[in-house]
Amino acid sequence: YAMLLSLIFLIVLVAAIVGFVFRHEIKTNFESNLNLALKNYNVTADRHSEAVDTIQRTLHCCGVQNYSDWERTEYFSQSGIPQSCCKNQNDCLEEDLKDPNKAKLKVFVDGCFFLVTSTMESKLSIVAGISFGIACFQLIGIILSCCLSRHITNNQYEMV
Repeated sequence: YAMLLSLIFLIVLVAAIVGFVFRHEIKTNFESNLNLALKNYNVTADRHSEAVDTIQRTLHCCGVQNYSDWERTEYFSQSGIPQSCCKNQNDCLEEDLKDPNKAKLKVFVDGCFFLVTSTMESKLSIVAGISFGIACFQLIGIILSCCLSRHITNNQYEMV
């Protein structure tokens, strides 16, 4: 049991260290994937498009760096900026979303990349605290299982 807990503890520790060391690569990957999701937005109406819409609605943002990122997509030439960028869904007409100057007044102008990464970084301390608490419980379990094992081994002959 102690060996199993030790193995799990080491896996969690290695995952935390790798996540911390490669956090910049994770950000870069996220940014490139978000750019790719914008480029392919609604081409196949897949889950990536749904994820972009969810991020934009939830965080009140639009595009990667700002709303003008949509101007470089195929979707913009057909339909303008997506409805998920609108500040007020009732006040967003398709012809307004096709004109970047009018759209600037009706959509969220901030990009999603900065908001997502700052939200993740702000929640990182909570995740680290919970992980540290779990690691402490695992260490206590390892110590107690070693003590139990030693106690069983020492008293084994007395029971017979």
